Amino acid sequence: MRLAVCAEMVFLDLPITERVQRIAEAGFDAEIWDWTRHDVEALAATGAMFSSMTGYVRGNFGDGADELVRSARESIAVAETLDCPRLNLHGTGLDGKGLPVVPGEEMPGPLWISAARTLTRLGDMAERAGVTFCLENLNTAVDHPGVPFARATDTIALVEAVGHPRVRLMLDLYHAQVGEGNLIELVRRAGPLIGEIQVADVPGRCEPGTGEINYPAIAAALDGMGYDGTVGLEAWAADGDSERALDRFRTAFTV
Repeated sequence: MRLAVCAEMVFLDLPITERVQRIAEAGFDAEIWDWTRHDVEALAATGAMFSSMTGYVRGNFGDGADELVRSARESIAVAETLDCPRLNLHGTGLDGKGLPVVPGEEMPGPLWISAARTLTRLGDMAERAGVTFCLENLNTAVDHPGVPFARATDTIALVEAVGHPRVRLMLDLYHAQVGEGNLIELVRRAGPLIGEIQVADVPGRCEPGTGEINYPAIAAALDGMGYDGTVGLEAWAADGDSERALDRFRTAFTV
């Protein structure tokens, strides 16, 4: 398994480029969120390996689908600059507090159809560019109330229905534990649909070892499945100690 760390959530006293450098120096790939907030050329100049980034900055799977696709096209160009292989998606745009720009807990059939068509369009774009779009599950109980396609069971069903090799899951186990649980069976169910796995502990959304999730057991299950993809730490550092957070993450996923 390859390990990555989200630069948006650790070393918070440093500029983003220095965070990325610290992550790379520790032997991890780096991940970022909304690329429009950063100097992309400066990030590329760090020489870090980037694992994933936000794949759109506007639009949604409903009446904003065309705008989402246009925004995704811009994101692909940035991904090429950063040599970043995975672009992350949610069911709708999120505001600065993580709340949906267009709330949609109720998911009528037309929205499912529009989402599947939009993901197919994105998959075809990704095929030409050599990248992969990954649909992330979120939780509505704590962090993202009102987001459609939030549960892992929904994102799995949607990605499975699309059936495009360049559309995969960003399987976030923190969100899944808050909303669904049964994580080892979940990763086994998701199996070949996984583009990347993201982790944080519950409660608190800090690094493995600070909460209730048995991440060494999950790491062993992934190893037993033959999973050799990326696991990304998308977590706050407990007590602000980012070095310790990275060490705990590495330990939890050293099989």
